[in-house]
Amino acid sequence: MSKKKKKNTWLKRWAGRLHLWLGLITGLIVFIVAVTGCIYVFHDEIKDAIYDYRFVEESNEPYLEPSRIKEIVQQRYPGTTDDFVLYSGKDRPVAVYGVHEETPYYFYLNPYTGEFLYAQDFTKDFFEIIKALHMYLLLPQDIGRQVVGVSTLVFILMMITGIILWWPKKLKNLKKSLKIKWDARWRRLNYDLHNISGFYLHILAIIVAITGLYFSYDWVKTGIYYFGNLGENFESDHHIENIVQQERISENPVDIAFYETMEMAPGNEMYFVWTEGDDHPISTGAYPESLDYDHQSNYYFHPQTAELLQEQPYDSKSTGLKLQEMSYGIHTGQFFGMTGKIIAFILSLFVASLPVTGFIVWWGRKNRMKHLTR
Repeated sequence: MSKKKKKNTWLKRWAGRLHLWLGLITGLIVFIVAVTGCIYVFHDEIKDAIYDYRFVEESNEPYLEPSRIKEIVQQRYPGTTDDFVLYSGKDRPVAVYGVHEETPYYFYLNPYTGEFLYAQDFTKDFFEIIKALHMYLLLPQDIGRQVVGVSTLVFILMMITGIILWWPKKLKNLKKSLKIKWDARWRRLNYDLHNISGFYLHILAIIVAITGLYFSYDWVKTGIYYFGNLGENFESDHHIENIVQQERISENPVDIAFYETMEMAPGNEMYFVWTEGDDHPISTGAYPESLDYDHQSNYYFHPQTAELLQEQPYDSKSTGLKLQEMSYGIHTGQFFGMTGKIIAFILSLFVASLPVTGFIVWWGRKNRMKHLTR
């Protein structure tokens, strides 16, 4: 046997061992993460179809101030944190994210009248439970994110070893390796579905996995930034952290920050205001389309005076920062509209099928070996 053949045999043998054992260890986790991701892809469309509180009658009246929206929430749920207020569109409610008695909520109100519409309890909402399963398996978040993160890294390694195992020994057999034998017996069909579909979709699956790792590891977030910027770090991408305390103005700074953001970013459908205390700037943002978290512009205001400290229109951001902010849209397919969501749905189904078809392949071989050794 030539050195090249020996090397290829050794590589395939070790790739096979890694692929098998890593698959057996993480298969169930990958299956759960993929299935929940598949369900979550169309959560906005499904909720729009079944929940009335997701819409309000559009009006020519201005939006109520964020401070007034927060006040209404406090009247109903005293002591609730109300750091984040999201105006989702002219025909959408305004939402306040808050934690009340250790339970996270989204409180939905009419943005024109202040009418209270709905309190979404994250611990009881179906899609929030699905998202929690997807991101950290309903475990304590610090632990669950690590479990999902490590399993995702293992999945990427398995996709690579899978390609090594799929690669034909002779290039003349490449054409055969690209075709699924639909008329074959079910075991062979299962084998082809596992191997060949894995080859066709492995690049997309790896991209989705990497953008998922963005939410588990800071080093992935940093890596995406530097990759997009070809190693450069742009000072303008980082918002101001150190705030010099000043005398508070009589008018609510949060309201001024919100209305100034609407003036600086007109024509957008979605706006938010985020407060983190007197030591941090008031952060605001604007998105061109409702419920589409891409192409955001950001602004930072002094927490006591509402002075504009920094502005980051979308076009001024570096490629790396844009790529970071695209991670959610790419991961869910949202960045490419309905077509992207459909692709993400199908891709998630495919990823969920891999542990199942792989287990069937392993179980069949195991039983066959038992019969041969009897």
